Amino acid sequence: MTTTSPTADAAALPDHVEVGQKGLTDVPARLDRLPWSGWHLRIVIALGITWILDGLEVTLVGSVASVLGETDTLNLSGREIGLAGSAYLAGAILGALVFGRLTDKLGRKKLFLVTLAVYLVSTMATALAIGPLTFALFRGLTGAGIGGEYAAINSAIDELLPARIRGRADLAINATYWFGTAMGALATVVLLDPRIVSHAIGWRLAFGLGGVLGLSVLALRSHVPESPRWLLLHGRFGDARKVIEEIERDVEKSTGEKLPPPKEPEELEAKGSFGWGVIAKTMLVGHAKRSLLGFSLMVAQAFAYNGIFFTYALMLTNFYQVPSGKVGLYILPFAAGNLLGPLCLGHFFDTIGRRVMIALTYGVSGLLLAATGYAFSHGMVNATELTAMWCVTFFVASAAASSAYLTVSELFPVELRGMAIALFYAIGTAAGGLVAPTLFASLVSSGSRSAVAAGYYLGAGLLALASIAAAILGVSAEGQSLESLRMDSGHPSDEKGKGDDKKATGRTP
Repeated sequence: MTTTSPTADAAALPDHVEVGQKGLTDVPARLDRLPWSGWHLRIVIALGITWILDGLEVTLVGSVASVLGETDTLNLSGREIGLAGSAYLAGAILGALVFGRLTDKLGRKKLFLVTLAVYLVSTMATALAIGPLTFALFRGLTGAGIGGEYAAINSAIDELLPARIRGRADLAINATYWFGTAMGALATVVLLDPRIVSHAIGWRLAFGLGGVLGLSVLALRSHVPESPRWLLLHGRFGDARKVIEEIERDVEKSTGEKLPPPKEPEELEAKGSFGWGVIAKTMLVGHAKRSLLGFSLMVAQAFAYNGIFFTYALMLTNFYQVPSGKVGLYILPFAAGNLLGPLCLGHFFDTIGRRVMIALTYGVSGLLLAATGYAFSHGMVNATELTAMWCVTFFVASAAASSAYLTVSELFPVELRGMAIALFYAIGTAAGGLVAPTLFASLVSSGSRSAVAAGYYLGAGLLALASIAAAILGVSAEGQSLESLRMDSGHPSDEKGKGDDKKATGRTP
């Protein structure tokens, strides 16, 4: 192992550190001091496409479901359509877990190229499906690509963005899911209109749309570098330094200004890859409070979101007699509120702070959800007014939901960040995708406004509990480097891991 003293200059910094040993590096500080630039914007576009694709996929499936049962399409039964939806969900959960593990072991760059390729091939294949089995298979593989994207991309984005803007940028990127939703709604208005294109072709073009969109950024993503933080954790100090030097040259060229000198090098231990046992013990023992916080946030937002959004069309048609062809007109403003929330509120997560804003947005979302449920159950609103209430509710709730992904991404050690994101994504997807839509669909089908409102009150209660968890267990991560947020070295045997609910120190200016 190569080592240096704390007073060593940059030329004496190690190129390689054996796993389990420590060495000096200034790479994290150099990343966090970078001004916002065109390089950062390209990174956000190249990696953030994931959320647009997910929103697009979910909307497309919901929109084309009604035509897949026609004889000139796939002639699927309601059960077969439901199984295809379950296949997508199962694929997303499995993909997150498998690719999440691999992104920690093999690197962020390799995996975010692999997961995008899996998505591209699978969604294109879906457009070529010839029956229920091939359709369900390709939907499952598409879900695996999207699930893997969440783990690999969230890890890479947070490790590349400067600490002072990590919160607002992360929230804004997650919010683009709703841009994808709007794209899907608008696309299906055209592609599923038999006066423009027949249903036999239109549904295939709809799925092909996602592949075209993903293909357009594949070349751009190939230029995204490996995470320097991941390289450091695997002892590749020299490679990490080369990457940051290339980034700095790009940023200086983009801004036209010289960068200020970095801080003094700090000591960092090379961790390498961990096995499942160490990962489980670290999350359940070393970071138990953070795990409880992440679980509370993810389940609450997933339940509320999936329960309401996936039964929104059913609500409009059953209780307000809105024609199915007009449902998209109500989804667009709903999507707009969800998109604008994180864009408008994200700044405050970096200024007022994570703990306050997460607790506040979850708490206010719960109150607004309960109020909307009350107004609906008592017949106080028509379809347009209900949509307006949802827009206000999810303007706040969208920021809360996005902050859940931010929380589970930045509060766990770099060496198991991908796996942590994958686990919480899987839990949230299972809770939101399996339980909530089925429960709410049953409540809506009952025809009872009070029964539906009871479901809303349940969602509001979960949001309130998550708000309390954020207030008690939240970590003031705003402006903090990822290294300062780790309260232990990642090994569950370390005594330094105790007290991970305390405020992290070492704020980066």
